[in-house]
Amino acid sequence: ARPGGFRRGSHLALLGCPGPAQLRAKFLHTEHELRESRTVSQADMKVEILPALTDNYMYLLIDQDTREAAIVDPVQPQKVTGGIRKDHLELTTALPMTIKWDHAGGNEKLVKMEPGLRVYGGDGRVGALTQKVSHLTALKVGSLNVKCLSTPCHTSGHICYYVTKPNSSEPPAVFTGDTLFVAGCGKFFEGTPDEMYKALIEILGSLDPQTRVYCGHEYTINNLKFARHVEPNNTSIQEKLAWAKAQYDSGEPTIPSTIAEEFTYNPFMRVREKTVQEHAGESDPIRTMGAIRKEKDNFRVPKD
Repeated sequence: ARPGGFRRGSHLALLGCPGPAQLRAKFLHTEHELRESRTVSQADMKVEILPALTDNYMYLLIDQDTREAAIVDPVQPQKVTGGIRKDHLELTTALPMTIKWDHAGGNEKLVKMEPGLRVYGGDGRVGALTQKVSHLTALKVGSLNVKCLSTPCHTSGHICYYVTKPNSSEPPAVFTGDTLFVAGCGKFFEGTPDEMYKALIEILGSLDPQTRVYCGHEYTINNLKFARHVEPNNTSIQEKLAWAKAQYDSGEPTIPSTIAEEFTYNPFMRVREKTVQEHAGESDPIRTMGAIRKEKDNFRVPKD
């Protein structure tokens, strides 16, 4: 699948059943599954981007001081443990963001491979869960502070993880799973437009503008094509789309973005803007959120 919409069979995956995407991941090797990992280094923390399945991302969060690590959305455990061994890290924590198979489906296997692993999550349905968390629950990964942000707009127990380092001048990081994508947002499977507005604008939108955004999928190009459809005169969208195409063609990820950037080209974070409201035919930002998400669900992505 090209980066864009939700994969067919996702309703089955939501329930933990093997849908077509899961079976395809088991038996096929595509160009996407051969994507290489990338590292985003900061002075105090390191994020290793681990491509998974066809368009998913896992993230290895590393505290540079203690060499302690957490894995976000460990759907492919063997790839995770390979990175741990290579970098001589101590993996202590798993941070699945949603119950869906393509995010949390590797939990049980990873726990067997890494005994004593702490598995956090915001939903009791998360496999191998050791501690359920809620909004503003605080965790530690080495010297890194992790704050849990409840964003139940895609699935009811969806959690985003906001990571900071005390006394650091480096930008924070937020792992947004299926809530916030680069230039997009998740479908409302178990949520509502009101919940997505609260998640994107009031919770994630209130973070430090320079926060680096690490989302769950490589959907950027198709998201930006929809954003262009909503705001055809927005130059930030046009520039980001040209950049994303170049990244994709060279095999590079289009993440991370930043919270500040998302407010310039993501239509779902721009629902208070007159141009987006006029496109939706609404004057209320929450109704605008619902209208453009419904339109996106049925959007035919142009090939250009």
